[in-house]
Amino acid sequence: MTTEQGAATRATRTKSRKDAPSSGRRDGKVAYLLLLPVLVLLGIFVIWPTVYAGFLSFQDWSFYKDPEFVGFKNFIDVLSDPLFWGSVGRGFLFVAMTVPIMLVLAFLFSSLVVSVSKRFAGLLKVSIYIPTIISGVITSIIFALIYNYSGGLLNWFLGRFGIAPTAWLGDPAWALVSIAVPAIWLGMGLTSLIMVAAMVDIPSEFYEAAAMEGASWWQKTRFITLPQMKNVVLYLLITGFIGAIQQFELPLVMTGGGPLDSTTLPNLFIFNHFRNDIDVGYSIAAALLLFVVLGSVSALVFKFVNSERLVD
Repeated sequence: MTTEQGAATRATRTKSRKDAPSSGRRDGKVAYLLLLPVLVLLGIFVIWPTVYAGFLSFQDWSFYKDPEFVGFKNFIDVLSDPLFWGSVGRGFLFVAMTVPIMLVLAFLFSSLVVSVSKRFAGLLKVSIYIPTIISGVITSIIFALIYNYSGGLLNWFLGRFGIAPTAWLGDPAWALVSIAVPAIWLGMGLTSLIMVAAMVDIPSEFYEAAAMEGASWWQKTRFITLPQMKNVVLYLLITGFIGAIQQFELPLVMTGGGPLDSTTLPNLFIFNHFRNDIDVGYSIAAALLLFVVLGSVSALVFKFVNSERLVD
């Protein structure tokens, strides 16, 4: 009887080994079948437009004539255009105005959320997330009304202290700063919630041990919170940089790129050129060069922010 049971067990194991490859192949087919809709959509809306845009960037083409190959002429025109580089420089300035302030404010707000009761923390998280669900166009209109020279809320408030009205959106010295404020307001919500999630994930034992050693809030933040959040901060730094330098809605609606191109950021520069110039190849070449700039800067951030030590 024992011999028969051993033989049956061996036969079952042999059958299982034979069935394993076919089962793996079936699982692979199912996985590819599930991925197929995503791959089709990715190919239609991402891969093919990118390849075709690369093709058109080497063409002298408009909506009124057939493409004509011109080589690197469009790229040379963009690289030699001071207006393009001016928009890129303003983009980096806009990043410097928005991303550091947004990260600091989001960190302080997140620290407040994790230190209060759950009910109050829920109220704070809902309140900070509200700007995220508001359209950028609606936000632009709201802040344009706030900045209005004659009847705006900001000039009215400053007037109570004897400060003369300022043309916030009409003065090149203030226009970009005025657009940076709503950009920070729009980005605070999601940034704060991501930081809250990262702080909640830090083991409480770390803080308990630090408290027993008499550590202050700043020491806990410096030696526990920030090191534990390093990957999250790097992610938010990269995404914040890309989102800020590609800002489009706020300058389009609030200033149209003026005054004197002081708020013409890279995407708005490309859009205006595409809208006003029949040479579409120039606009596509500028967009591809902006993509290269964004990728290069992101890679440099990973390299110079000690990204090897940031990966756990």
